[in-house]
Amino acid sequence: MGVLLKLSRAIDALNEKFGIVANWLVLFACLISAGNAFSRYLFSESSNGWLEIQWYMFAGMVLLGGPYTLKMNEHVRVDLIYGMVSERTRLWIDIVGGVLFLLPICVILVYFTWPWFLESWRINESSSNAGGLVRWPVKLMLPVGFFLMTLQGISEIIKRIAALEHVIDVEFKYEKPLQ
Repeated sequence: MGVLLKLSRAIDALNEKFGIVANWLVLFACLISAGNAFSRYLFSESSNGWLEIQWYMFAGMVLLGGPYTLKMNEHVRVDLIYGMVSERTRLWIDIVGGVLFLLPICVILVYFTWPWFLESWRINESSSNAGGLVRWPVKLMLPVGFFLMTLQGISEIIKRIAALEHVIDVEFKYEKPLQ
């Protein structure tokens, strides 16, 4: 279990760094949006490229920030019973949900989005909009983001199993939704 917990810590550290990148993308997207609006209204100048880079940054925010959100246990849950059960049962729900739902869908999405990115890169796909950007960088975000989510899912499963076996004491922060 010690080796797996080291792996979990390494995955957590990696996704923490990508979470920081996602946070910076929020600021940059806001600045670009404000600059684009300023330019459009004051000088009647704008570019589709400025709009597209904001979309690309939003993709980065979601796909790079999602694994960090999972690490912090801040993701959205469909809470039908989770808030009413014991911590041990929550650990089991997280393990089963991770193994049966999270990991398979992430692996499937990596599998299907990687060729999509490769084709875009191969043909140097560009936006059809005037002044638009190349598309492959944003398409790369898809397999990378889902791969990082797969890794974080593995890390979370390792931590939940270790908590079940009383190898680690972890308080998985959970805020019960307002009813």
